[in-house]
Amino acid sequence: MVSRSWQVKKRRGSDDRVEILNRLLLRSNLRYWDEILASPLRLLYLNFLAGLARGFGIALGLTLLTALFLAIMARIASLNLPLISRFIAEVIRLVEEQLAGLPR
Repeated sequence: MVSRSWQVKKRRGSDDRVEILNRLLLRSNLRYWDEILASPLRLLYLNFLAGLARGFGIALGLTLLTALFLAIMARIASLNLPLISRFIAEVIRLVEEQLAGLPR
């Protein structure tokens, strides 16, 4: 036979779990998601705005990283280091060859 105190502790543990689950559900804001999913146009609009924001962020980040890379490469090229200068000269030569081969 199970003691009465153990049953009370077990019930209290279940109550705690239910309370934790309740807090998690309230924090997850299910009503908000229900409203969004109930309106397909609103969902489409929000996803469109999110896509625009992501695209703008990617474009801006790529622009900044490319500018930083080019600034570093220009600084390295201006140091006139033999190995790196030869590499950069070879890249420039290859690009010029490819451009010369294109039809105009």
